Amino acid sequence: MNVVTPFEGIGASVKRKEDLRFLSGRGQYTDDINRPGQTYAAILRSPHAHARIVSIDTAAASAMPGVVAIFTGADMPDLGGIPCGWQIHNKDGTPMAEPMHPVLAVGKARFVGDAVAAVIAETRAQARDAAEAIEVEYEVLPAAATMEAALAPGAPLVHDGVAGNVCYDWHIGDRAVNEAAFAKAAKVVEFELVNNRLVPNAMEPRAAIGDFDRTTDEYTLYTTSQNPHVIRLLMGAFVLHIPEHKLRVVAPDVGGGFGSKIFHYAEEAIVTWAAGKLGRPVKWTAERTESFMTDAHGRDHVTKARLAMDADGKFLALHVQTLANMGAYLSTFATSVPTYLYATLLAGVYTTPTVYAEVKAVFTNTVPVDAYRGAGRPEATFLLERLVDVAAAETGMDRIEIRRRNFIPNDAFPYQTPVALQYDSGDYTATLEQALKTADWAGFEARRAEAKARGRLRGIGISTYIEACGIAPSAVVGSLGARAGLYEVGTIRVHPTGSVTVLTGTHSHGQGHETTLAQLVTDRLGVPLAQVDVVHGDTAKIPFGMGTYGSRSLAVGGSAMVKAMDKIVAKARRIAAHLMEASVEDVEFDRGTFRVAGTDKTKSWGEIALTAYVPHNYPIEELEPGLDETAFYDPKNFTYPGGCHICEVEIEPETGITTVVNFTAVDDVGRVINPMIVEGQVQGGVAQGIGQALLEACVYDNEGQLVSASFMDYQMPRANDLPPVSVATHTTLCTHNPLGVKGCGEVGAIGSPPAVINAVVDALKDYGVRHIEMPATAAKIWGIINASRPAMAAE
Repeated sequence: MNVVTPFEGIGASVKRKEDLRFLSGRGQYTDDINRPGQTYAAILRSPHAHARIVSIDTAAASAMPGVVAIFTGADMPDLGGIPCGWQIHNKDGTPMAEPMHPVLAVGKARFVGDAVAAVIAETRAQARDAAEAIEVEYEVLPAAATMEAALAPGAPLVHDGVAGNVCYDWHIGDRAVNEAAFAKAAKVVEFELVNNRLVPNAMEPRAAIGDFDRTTDEYTLYTTSQNPHVIRLLMGAFVLHIPEHKLRVVAPDVGGGFGSKIFHYAEEAIVTWAAGKLGRPVKWTAERTESFMTDAHGRDHVTKARLAMDADGKFLALHVQTLANMGAYLSTFATSVPTYLYATLLAGVYTTPTVYAEVKAVFTNTVPVDAYRGAGRPEATFLLERLVDVAAAETGMDRIEIRRRNFIPNDAFPYQTPVALQYDSGDYTATLEQALKTADWAGFEARRAEAKARGRLRGIGISTYIEACGIAPSAVVGSLGARAGLYEVGTIRVHPTGSVTVLTGTHSHGQGHETTLAQLVTDRLGVPLAQVDVVHGDTAKIPFGMGTYGSRSLAVGGSAMVKAMDKIVAKARRIAAHLMEASVEDVEFDRGTFRVAGTDKTKSWGEIALTAYVPHNYPIEELEPGLDETAFYDPKNFTYPGGCHICEVEIEPETGITTVVNFTAVDDVGRVINPMIVEGQVQGGVAQGIGQALLEACVYDNEGQLVSASFMDYQMPRANDLPPVSVATHTTLCTHNPLGVKGCGEVGAIGSPPAVINAVVDALKDYGVRHIEMPATAAKIWGIINASRPAMAAE
């Protein structure tokens, strides 16, 4: 009886292998780990946004039950500052301002939540109680809580050595060419907007455990990280000065990251350093409000833009001026987000001949800001897609026609943009047309009329976008200021019975890597999915890799695996040729079977694997035993996913409540490995985009107090805030990686916010609304409607 094995390779919607342990509560997260003799850390944090630390009295706290030690910044004179991973240069070529970021505040606290002291105790409760007993005398200083305040004449300086609170003043593009294009314009559209600050709010709060083995002088850090090797490099080399072979970093299961767990945080260094001092493990786990005050925030741009057009509605030039909030310190990749991950995407999907962008990064007395799902690309897309809608309204053009008229045509690829990037492939018209059909754009006016009859305002919005993933190549980004390589590594380890272990430098925090990466092996080598194990997240087990961010895991990590599998197959063919007494050139391989071309001679995958490890009949003079290969992959270019998102909303005028009633996403993510996982990734990103557009706002008052530091004050999207999301793909292959993949993890969060806001503005067009800032809350919309009613009644 023949048993039919279901196809589990590329293109199959295989259920996620890892879900059973997660859904049954058997995942192992950092807080689940407990080490023998473990102590607990609590961090005393500044209640002031800007204050001089006059004195710290720990005497009473040190005498409290269970207290093992208390450390302040004065106890860490030999430690380096937390480093920034990307240097930006000013317009005049001078380097950016890069003030030191101490592990524990020294001399000054610069934001509410800045770490001032660390208490180590036998229990978590004892550590918290002792932290509350520490007496700190602060001299409260004026705070620069917003970019406007920080840039005002005579503003308080966040760092004494940074004039005007400006980190850098950067630009890209040719200003003279740009100005000449504006001089010829028939129409210039001007527009200002804010990209609101967000708090990441991963399901799992950050946690870290430091351990030290006195017998070997080896440190181990368990941490909630998206890239353990990068943490080992940054913390070991620049902060704690520990040789890499004496420092192991383990990132076990990670419950969501969205970028916020890329960075090296002070708590990781604190617990590792303290473990070495005490000779005992030290564990720290954030509470939710602590996460609000310490996890790197996202977005926070203020932008002015000008779009030049000819008489036919063709774009001639774009000029963008952006202020980007850095917060109080430079987080790991913060400086690259509003420059090389934002301004280089300002061409979008359009043939704008010249783009000139100026970005000024500003220090404020707030939590540091860094990459958050999409990292720069959502900001660029929101600006462009709102600006295109405004241009359509001001010129009387149809919103779809203005896009079609300015799209990069299919025969223009590879397409060199005026802002450095060269797109390799895409079909923006195809994704647009597919989305229009799926969303029934043509039938919308009937739905608007039906909603009006029910007393509702209905609107529809569109966003056509592109993003850049898999940041690369290393040589190029290095010349632009990156302080790390951006390659990836993959090891394919075939065992004697033919099962496979994959060692990858990427890291999963919810994306389904253990399934998707295993599918690559199944598809190429013919090994059943159940016989493929994926290992990641432990620097003691995997070669040096760069982790997961920028939707790079398949495009870069998967490509490294393909290169390693090519090496495996090449060696396996030589073994098979020897066993079948054939030339290597005559041996064909297809998903688990080696065959001499034109004959019935075959060898199975298992036979070859066993021969590699039991080499009784083996070309020993030509090959070493074993079947274990490693490859590194450094991409030649970014990848460029793109697509079209359409959102339909209804607004209740009496309350201002907006309901997203339909959402359509048609995305080009390159080759789709697992359609089910892609659908889930897009839906999750759309949920975050809707959250930003309608609900989420990180708010500081004028004194720098975070007034949205809990879920009572920061509104996250819930199930009833989200519509059914129709997800489809249209594929054009990436031309420069072996898989043809582009990346899918961020597209939902990039394309959705402008689609939502465009829909809200469309619903409110009878009220004279040109723009509404995110989040478009019910209170904000209600205010607009009620402010407009007297004028409308008078008409």
